[in-house]
Amino acid sequence: MQETYTIGDRSFVLDQVKAEAALAAKRVVGGRETMTFNLAPLRYGWAYELYRTMKANHWEPEDVPMGRDVEQWRENGSNAVLSDVDRWIVRMAVGYFSAAEGIVGDNVIHVVRELVTASELKLVLGRHAHEENIHADSLLYMLSTLGIDPHECEAMFTDIPSIHAKNAFVTGASRAMRRDLDMTRTDHKQELAKNVFLFGQCMEGTQFYGLFGMILALYRQGKLPGIGTMFRYTLRDESNHIELFRKLLLELVAENPDVWTAEFRESLRDLMREAVLLEKRFIADCLPVSAVGLSQDEFAGYIDYIADRRLTGCGLRPLHDEPVENPLPWLAELMDVRKEQNFFEGRVTEYQKSSSLAAVSDDEL
Repeated sequence: MQETYTIGDRSFVLDQVKAEAALAAKRVVGGRETMTFNLAPLRYGWAYELYRTMKANHWEPEDVPMGRDVEQWRENGSNAVLSDVDRWIVRMAVGYFSAAEGIVGDNVIHVVRELVTASELKLVLGRHAHEENIHADSLLYMLSTLGIDPHECEAMFTDIPSIHAKNAFVTGASRAMRRDLDMTRTDHKQELAKNVFLFGQCMEGTQFYGLFGMILALYRQGKLPGIGTMFRYTLRDESNHIELFRKLLLELVAENPDVWTAEFRESLRDLMREAVLLEKRFIADCLPVSAVGLSQDEFAGYIDYIADRRLTGCGLRPLHDEPVENPLPWLAELMDVRKEQNFFEGRVTEYQKSSSLAAVSDDEL
């Protein structure tokens, strides 16, 4: 069908059939290549809606009050709120995430966004990368505000073996994809699917949660309210990133069923098994869990619980035959950030824009 529009003495013919063919040619990979970045008409409506949610949840580190954090950090002696262990946990969190967020953002931009072909997918992936920049910026804000030596962050990645192992687990897979890939080949599509699963479900979805839990345990005790707030906002963002990569994986598989072999599915379960092992080693090595009123068993159980949820969310069998219960249900409660205000300094920090600050439910943790 063609439609003609007459403007003055000129006529323009719009070919609807051609436009519909362009929509039909949209794919996660191997779709219609275009430099026009035309979003309409949308094929992946969920990606655009997720982009809008992420945009509405925008926050800026400098808007989070840090006065109480500075007071607590500087206090010494018998009246000090923070112990040496508390300070170590903060250093670990800032040190690890200052590089880990950059690793994720770099992979989003230089691997995943380069390979997908639908404009709305590129749009939401661009937002994902932008949020990783905000998270990295927030960590720099924490460092400068508390006066932590930034060289400590760099040293952690070379001097602590369990951190180095976690990073090597993902950076190797990302570097391996920095080459020309033929996305008509099943093995190359499987490489992308593996990358999306590794970064979305294993790294952001599971390996970030040990430190998230530790920081929020301190926050729960009234310690470092500003840092705790930023980590809550970060974890809310991460839930959207996990969902983005989960949906992207499912769309890729739906359009390319040759990817989803029994052998490939089992390889993803093996990846998650390795991710869990590395995270538990990291927790045992670096995180004095008992110092914040938790136990190693509780924390290990929480990682198992998270990992199985990530697997089942992707249509994969969990690692455990029996359902793993959530030993830390309070984490879900701390993720309701819709009512954040008056963080000890009388400032409202709701960052509310239309439908923003949707709570993260227990199903998403």
